[in-house]
Amino acid sequence: MGAAAAAGGTAAAYGYDQSEEEDPRSGEEVARDDQMMVLTKKMIEIRNLPGYIQVVGHDQPAELKQKIADLCDKYIQPPNVILAISAADVDLANSTALRASRRVDPRGERTIGVVTKMDLVDATRGAAILSDRKYPLRLGYVGVVSRVPQSSSSLFRKGSDNIASAITKNENAFFSAHPLEFGPERGLAVGTTTLRKKLMQVLEQTMAASLASTRDAIHQELEEATYEFKVQYNDRPLSAESYLAESLDGFKHSFKEFTETFGRPQVREMLKEELDQRVLDLLAAKYWNKPILNLAQAPMEPDALADLPKADPESLYWNRKLDASTSALTKLGIGRLATTVVANAIQANIDRLISQSTFASHPFARQAITEAASGILNERFYSTSDQVENCIKPYKFEIDVEDGEWARGREHSAGVLKNELRAVEDAVKDVEKLVGGKRKLKDVMSFVEKARRGEVVVGDDGATGAGGFSSDLLNRGKEALFLTTRASLLKLRLSALKSPQCASKTNKYHCPEIFLDVVSTKLVSTAVLFLNVELLSEFVYQFPRELDARLGRGLSKEEVERFAREDPRVRAHLDVIRRKELLELVLEKMEGVRDLERREGERERERLKKSRRREGEGEDKGRWGFLKR
Repeated sequence: MGAAAAAGGTAAAYGYDQSEEEDPRSGEEVARDDQMMVLTKKMIEIRNLPGYIQVVGHDQPAELKQKIADLCDKYIQPPNVILAISAADVDLANSTALRASRRVDPRGERTIGVVTKMDLVDATRGAAILSDRKYPLRLGYVGVVSRVPQSSSSLFRKGSDNIASAITKNENAFFSAHPLEFGPERGLAVGTTTLRKKLMQVLEQTMAASLASTRDAIHQELEEATYEFKVQYNDRPLSAESYLAESLDGFKHSFKEFTETFGRPQVREMLKEELDQRVLDLLAAKYWNKPILNLAQAPMEPDALADLPKADPESLYWNRKLDASTSALTKLGIGRLATTVVANAIQANIDRLISQSTFASHPFARQAITEAASGILNERFYSTSDQVENCIKPYKFEIDVEDGEWARGREHSAGVLKNELRAVEDAVKDVEKLVGGKRKLKDVMSFVEKARRGEVVVGDDGATGAGGFSSDLLNRGKEALFLTTRASLLKLRLSALKSPQCASKTNKYHCPEIFLDVVSTKLVSTAVLFLNVELLSEFVYQFPRELDARLGRGLSKEEVERFAREDPRVRAHLDVIRRKELLELVLEKMEGVRDLERREGERERERLKKSRRREGEGEDKGRWGFLKR
C-alpha cells in the first residue's frame, strides 16, 4: 500500500488535454498564459512516497518502518492533497494508505482514493469498490489499470512512450469491455486520464484556496511597505544609480562653490601668511635674542639690536645682516614652498567637502575622490614649482622698492610684529601658570639673570637644581627670561617702525622688518600669478572630469549597487522600495494565475457546449437519415 502527496512542483506530469480547436487568443495572450502556466506548474509538486511497511524483513533495518512512516506523515499533513493508493483485490478496510489518510483527513476532504489492479477483480466487484459508501471520500475514488499487457512486454525495449500507449490502450479496452459496470451512466471515475484531470482540478482548487490566504498576507505586507515608504521616505523614489548621480552632482556643486571662494586673493593671503612666518624666523635668527640654553655667563654682543636706530648707515655689520637675510628669503625655495602650501590647502578643502557630503559614509567613493585630487595635484606639482622658481630668479640678484611698496610694507610689518608681541606675552602668562604665579617666576628669572651676568656660578648647569630651585623651575625661568627679553625687543622695534627714520626706503638697513616684508610681498605676487595658471585653473578644470571617470562611467552596475548600500539609511530606503516592488510583482502574478484559471474554466465550459452541440447534431443527422431511407 502506498500514498502520494501533491504539495507543489511538477503538474506537467499530468498536463492538460489540448483541444484541436483554433485558439482565439492573440499571440501576446498566449505568451502571457504560457508564462502563468509555467508559474502554476512550479507551484505544484508531486511526492511519490514509499508504501507503509507492515512487517520488517530480516534483511531490512529495524528503524526503516518508523522512518518511512514518519516520512509519509510529514507529507500528508494539510494542506497537501493525498492520493491514497489501494489495490482492488485488497479490502479497503485493510488499506494502510486509507487508514493513514483518515488519521490526518478524517472527513476525506483532501483525499483522492486511487484503486489499482481493477482488472484483477470482476467488474461488478470493481464497480462496488469505486462506489463505496463505508469509507466515503469527498473527492471520490478513481479506478485504474496500470499493468502492461503480456503481449506488449517486448515494448520495454522500445521506449517509455510505447509502454504508456500500450498501458492506456489496455486500460481503455478493459473498461470499454464492461459498459454496464463502468459506462458513463454509472458516474464512476475510471482511467488514468480521468485521474489526471481530477488531480489537476483538485490541485487548482487547493492552490486557489491557498493563494487566497497567501494573497491576503502579501497584500497586508504590501500595505505595510507602502505605508513605511510614504511615512519614512515621503514616496520619494530612489535607485542606486540615481543616488550616485545625486551624490556626485551635489559634490560637484559644493566644489564649484569652493572654487568661487578660493582664487588668487585667497592664495595670495595664504602665501603671505606663510612668508610672514618665514620673515619672523629670519628676524629671530639674524636680529633678535637667541633662546637661553644654559646658565653660563652670556657673551657680550658688540652690536645690540637696541643700538640699530643709532647705527651708521654705512655700517658693514648691519648691511651684511640685511643682505644675508634677504638672500635667505629669496633662496628659500619659494616655488616648492608656495606649490606645497596651495596643494595642501586644496587637498584639505577637498577632504572637508567629502566630510560634508553624502560620500562621507562611503569609503570607496571617499578614497576615489581623494585619489583623483591628489593625482592631479601630484601631476602638476613639479612643473608648477619649477615655473614659479624660474620667475622669481630676478629677485635673487636685485630688488627695487617703490615708495608705495615701502609704505604698505611698513604698515603690514608693524601689524605682524604686534601679533608676534601678543603671542610672546601670552606665552609668558602660560609659563607663570606653570610655575605657580608671577612672583615665583620673577624670583626664578632673577636668579637666572644673575647666573647669566656671572654673579652666580651654577654647577652642572643646574641639572640637579640651584639657588633653591629645581631643574624644572630653572628651565622655566630660562624660557621666561628669553620671552620677556624678546617682548622688550619687539616693543623697541615697533617704536622704530613708527619713527620718521623708517618712513623712507633709503633707511632700509635701519628697518629690516619693512624691507623683508616688501621682498616677501614681491615673491608672493609673482608666485600667485603662475600658481593660478599652472595649478589652480588646471585643477578646477580637470577635477570634475576625473570624478566622472572614477565614479560615473567607470563603475559597473554591481559597484554602483555596492556603493549605494554602504550607507545604512540608503540601504534601508532601497530595501523598502525593493520589497514593495517584489510584493507588487507577486500580486500581479497571482492575479494572472486567477485570470488563467478563469479563462481555463470558460474554455472548458465552451468545449463542453460545443461537444454537446456536436452530439446533438449527430443524433439529428442520424434521425433525418433514417427518415429519408
